[in-house]
Amino acid sequence: MTNTVLLNAADHVDLRVITARGAKYGDNQWFATTFPLEFRSCAACYPLFFFKDNQSQQTYPVALFGFRHGENLFLADGWQEQYLPLSVRRQPFLIGRQQVREDGMVREQRVLHIALDHPRVSKDEGEPLFLPYGGQTPFLQDMAGMLETLHLGMQDANNFVALLEQYQLLEPVTVNVTLKDGSSHQLVGFLTIAEEQLANLDGAALAQLHQHGYLQAIYLMIASQAQIRQLVTLKNQQLGL
Repeated sequence: MTNTVLLNAADHVDLRVITARGAKYGDNQWFATTFPLEFRSCAACYPLFFFKDNQSQQTYPVALFGFRHGENLFLADGWQEQYLPLSVRRQPFLIGRQQVREDGMVREQRVLHIALDHPRVSKDEGEPLFLPYGGQTPFLQDMAGMLETLHLGMQDANNFVALLEQYQLLEPVTVNVTLKDGSSHQLVGFLTIAEEQLANLDGAALAQLHQHGYLQAIYLMIASQAQIRQLVTLKNQQLGL
């Protein structure tokens, strides 16, 4: 079980976070969540699909890094793409919630948590989180801002998916690839934009999608799937072909 706690200077003044990239730091994941305002950056590097979590039954957009669990084809002496999705960069931090009382009213506020057992957490190396005489380091301030952006982005992603489902714009997809050694991989369990249904939408539906910025997000997702060729190239290189 992840040992996640509320981050505070009193208990965690000596903590550091390792920013190097590699499988030993938990980067060997084959996809990561993303959100519409991040699509432009992600689509330049990775194929984008939708994934439905069987436990939560929630569907969310993801950037794909490999063809199977535990495979990140972009890992080789670091991460080989300049852009990392925020859901990757934010590790080992999470947003939590706590109740506070102000003027006799109880409200909920977002607070920063850290997974103490994450491989990036160290006391010997990495970026410090707190200044020696109190206060957050610029690194921690940047991470807090990133977490806020990610939180709002994932709320937007939920609205995006809800509207796509309303207009029946999601459909299962199967991607078949053949490598130079003759082996084949079949990518299943993901969803993509139903392009035929999209083409049949009326003007009012298209206007609503455009108003929210989702029409551009849709076309970025469709275009990004050409990046499957990049994954194939990286897989062939991994095989020495």
